[in-house]
Amino acid sequence: MSSRTASSSTSSRRRTTKTPRPSNELEPNNRRRKTTMTAVQTVSAKSGAAGSAVFPDSDSRRYRYFEPRSKRATHYEDVTVDVQPDPERYLLQDWIISFPNGKGAYTKDNTGALSSNWHAFRAPDQEWERTHYQRQSKIEAMVQAVIANGRKSGAPKSFDKAWIKILQNHLGAWKHAEFGLGTSLMQAQRYGYTQMINNATLTNSSYKLRLSQDITLYLAEIGMDVPGFDDTAGKRVWLEDKGWQGTREAIESIMGSADYLEQYFATNIVFESLVGELFRSGFLMQVASSNGDFITPPVISSAEADYERNLANTIDLMHLLVTDNQHGAHNKKLFQGWVNKHVALANKAAAGLQPIWSQPHSKPVQYADARAQSVERIKKILGELGLTLPKE
Repeated sequence: MSSRTASSSTSSRRRTTKTPRPSNELEPNNRRRKTTMTAVQTVSAKSGAAGSAVFPDSDSRRYRYFEPRSKRATHYEDVTVDVQPDPERYLLQDWIISFPNGKGAYTKDNTGALSSNWHAFRAPDQEWERTHYQRQSKIEAMVQAVIANGRKSGAPKSFDKAWIKILQNHLGAWKHAEFGLGTSLMQAQRYGYTQMINNATLTNSSYKLRLSQDITLYLAEIGMDVPGFDDTAGKRVWLEDKGWQGTREAIESIMGSADYLEQYFATNIVFESLVGELFRSGFLMQVASSNGDFITPPVISSAEADYERNLANTIDLMHLLVTDNQHGAHNKKLFQGWVNKHVALANKAAAGLQPIWSQPHSKPVQYADARAQSVERIKKILGELGLTLPKE
């Protein structure tokens, strides 16, 4: 009985569907339908339907939509690759929101460099949000423990008096250099075309800002144990001391660049190798202990480890660009121009800092030796990218 009823109902629905209607009622709608179908047929074959796109794992149950650098995707790649969307890859429409000038959320012309595949870059340090916070937390715990233990043992009171003045004036000035670079990179990361580039730039910025904060807190804490210590002297030296104006100029030139990749390049390839390492490793870490200071070196040492990571990321990205099959020659010429511009500024900055090497009572290292090491360092870095160091 129910079977016959179902059959009868189905056939009734079929008859109802096929029943013709008066032509005078539907003629306009028919025309509209035909016109619409014709228009759809002329549109590109793109489709938002499931299974219409072809990507690395479209025929697999792993659902991996990107091509990993190695055989297996890393956790870093899983949480980073294509997190920042690209209309050219997976979106059927362009950017939903655009700026008043008509540009989308992210555009390739925010840098003069060109790439046949901006998504190919993977940061060698594989750092993403969680691992970055974990590393920063460990560094902060180490720095605070060193400072607390040093103060508990009365170490700041045994610092050489000339060295205390150097920390007050010149380490106090250097925190502004670190802050300037961190601010520059924070702004630069907004304009990168992929999440992988922006992640590397932003973690670089975070390390710089953390070091600036560490120096500020360190000087404030040892200042409580040293009578007459002026923790505002660093700012005056940074703004007014003639020897620091070259460093200010170099950093402000980086900050003023409208090309986010130039900011990243100039910071890690040029400034850090010729000025940053020169002052941190070639002076502070070498001279401190011979002047009774065993606290400053471990506080500053974290910055040298940071730089190694940031430098590896930068070289990997720039190497991809200078070896790009389509745009390598263009990028190499562009980068050489950046080298020429920023090396001149960095050399001026380094020369301005030279007198600081003569201020401690104990001088275990000379400026000329530290400078020679920094020049050799940048030559090796530039050599990996096929670039040359301009003559002074």
